[in-house]
Amino acid sequence: MLELLGSGLVSLWLEMAGVQIKPLDALDALTWQSSPGLVLAPDPNPTGATTVQGYLKKLITSKVVGQNLAESQGIWMQSGPMLMANHQGTTPLPAASLTKIATSLVALKTWGPDYQFDTLVSATGPVVNGVVQGDLVVAGRGDPLFVWEEAIALGNTLNQMGIKQVKGNLIITGNFAMNFQRQPMLAGVMLKQTLNRATWGRPAIYIHSTMPKGTPKPQVVIAGGVKVEAQPNPQQVLLVRHRSLPLKQLIKEMNVYSNNDMAEMLADSVGGAGVVQSTAASLARVPQVEIQLINGSGLGPENRISPRAACAMLMAIQGEAAAHQLNLADLFPMSGFDHRGTLHARHIPLATVIKTGTLRDVSALAGVMPTRDRGLVWFAIINRGTNVWGLRTEQDQLLQSVVKQLQQPPTVPVALTPHSAVNSLPQLGAASRNEILYKS
Repeated sequence: MLELLGSGLVSLWLEMAGVQIKPLDALDALTWQSSPGLVLAPDPNPTGATTVQGYLKKLITSKVVGQNLAESQGIWMQSGPMLMANHQGTTPLPAASLTKIATSLVALKTWGPDYQFDTLVSATGPVVNGVVQGDLVVAGRGDPLFVWEEAIALGNTLNQMGIKQVKGNLIITGNFAMNFQRQPMLAGVMLKQTLNRATWGRPAIYIHSTMPKGTPKPQVVIAGGVKVEAQPNPQQVLLVRHRSLPLKQLIKEMNVYSNNDMAEMLADSVGGAGVVQSTAASLARVPQVEIQLINGSGLGPENRISPRAACAMLMAIQGEAAAHQLNLADLFPMSGFDHRGTLHARHIPLATVIKTGTLRDVSALAGVMPTRDRGLVWFAIINRGTNVWGLRTEQDQLLQSVVKQLQQPPTVPVALTPHSAVNSLPQLGAASRNEILYKS
């Protein structure tokens, strides 16, 4: 790739687009290769700039935002090394759930797309005639998607091993959450109830009805209560290792539903918001000041990201994904492909990969949109204002206007075609991710 860039291919591409600049030398090419968000030239086609200016003007004239917020809107639109539109594009603004782009990038780089988080289940005493003579210990290691299905499958695995009773307590250690409840005591109470079908409530009954036909209902009766301990008993015997879904699927689920608890757990897994902030800026090759985070989810206006940085991070994710034969559509929702989560009720151009963000007075949208005349167009829109529905409508119309000017491509580019095997959660059911470690 670098040889192609250094040969002047980028310069030729820019000239074909009507941009008159001096030919790129090898150093320029190297800089652009290592900084995918770097802009080398403005777009001579005024479509992007004029459409964005019209969009900003309409926000005010239609009173979607007040005059006092006219300068609080941020937009960055880029195709390759060409800047198509910029309004406050390098200013860090409250980014809401665009923060999850940073969390996705750093988690993907740190762990790799196939990484799985372990949850270990142990006993502090021997198993005699199906009864654990001691406590059942669950040690969490950061699985952000341990839900009803995981708990039901875990109970069935224990039953398969012949375990039906626990004389002692359910002990929770480590970083364990269930159904996005990150308070370990509450997560433990939920797990204890789910392991025993006799104590199921309506949610567990409903989830079981959606599982594959014939899935057993577990019966593991725990005589004691639920306790949280900092350190597990060193004498315990490992029973089961439960593995999470691969990270690529965890990231996709997090972004499709913009799940804050999953984002917080993934951020914690890499060292917290500070690590996410600094690492994301480094990987995206943007100034550190353009990414300011207090958590990994985006909850709170203190999380600030510039529109340029949002685009650069998405480009960095695309590059990292490509190294593993994946792409952005395997990690974020795509219009026309994902019919769930934050894409619901949106009118975004076909095959656009997006991440949304919403707070009480913030509506944000970032992603990549395929076009015929400009290839992949990367964009980030961060709006301030309390009319969230109005802002969403205007964002969708802006993208529709741009793609109308630049034309939709005849087919979805390979670079944005989702891999069906990656995007099929049932292929890795919870039961298949349980490994029995105990030999009686």
